[in-house]
Amino acid sequence: MEIRQLRYFVGVVEAGSFTKAAGFLNVAQSALSLHVRQLEEGFGTQLLIRDRTGVSVTASGAKLLDRARAILREIRLTEVELTNSPASPAGEVTIGIPSGAARVLSGPLLDSVRNELPKVSLKMVEGMTGPLEEWMAAGRFDLAVLYRTTDSVGRMTVLAREDLCLVVPSGEPPFEESICLADLHAFPLAVPMRNNNVRRSVADVVAQHGCALDVKVEVDSLSTIINMVVEGKAHSILAPSAVQKEASQGLVRTVKIVDPVITRSVVLAVNSKDERSAAVSAVRKLIPRVARELIENRGWAAAAPDAA
Repeated sequence: MEIRQLRYFVGVVEAGSFTKAAGFLNVAQSALSLHVRQLEEGFGTQLLIRDRTGVSVTASGAKLLDRARAILREIRLTEVELTNSPASPAGEVTIGIPSGAARVLSGPLLDSVRNELPKVSLKMVEGMTGPLEEWMAAGRFDLAVLYRTTDSVGRMTVLAREDLCLVVPSGEPPFEESICLADLHAFPLAVPMRNNNVRRSVADVVAQHGCALDVKVEVDSLSTIINMVVEGKAHSILAPSAVQKEASQGLVRTVKIVDPVITRSVVLAVNSKDERSAAVSAVRKLIPRVARELIENRGWAAAAPDAA
């Protein structure tokens, strides 16, 4: 068993297919197949189930996946500790970031890391909040931007506070600047799936106040939801930052939800196993500053964490 084989095995599983993994790892597909086959022969058991849709792990493959990830993480941390220092942080830092926050935060953060931490390679994974929460819990990220209700932040660093709004197709009602929670039932909604943090936050508040929502479509794709609103096929409930670009172009409007206001915190979580990494620590300190600058310059339609 070689370290390279473990890297290839994990890469294939996470990509979901040999074809995608070959592109991601910049390795020939035939070479990936050979190395995984050698692993299977060496262990004397099947690790992957191959079919037309891609690959999935067997019970033995799942055990190896957990061990391989742990081994590769320790190797990476060892490399970082031996070549890294607080004065000159270096190495790879992985961060998960929700699609909504990514629309305002990703570009400025990448620019800041490039300019201020030239030896740090930032690997950013964008997605919906449900999978990101699971991947962070599984230790796949060094850092993650997540959403929390204001009373469930814990020890995580608060980057911003956002009030959710009704996102409305241009030229369609309601035309007021705000709408009561109890009146949302009149509008057909396209919203994220139930495991999404935004969806859970809204559902909790709606249940507490005995209201109802007319959910027509559930989809775990922010771009699809926004396109449906732009095309006049539905309304949605999102943070203003998620549609900041479309709102500035007049493609959609945002109407503040009141009575009550639904507020969420955008927080930064850190993998406790990676806190000793100088590179992770440097990026961890940089992110709140980038977020605050965006809010102060109105590049992020949110409130600073210490705003009254």
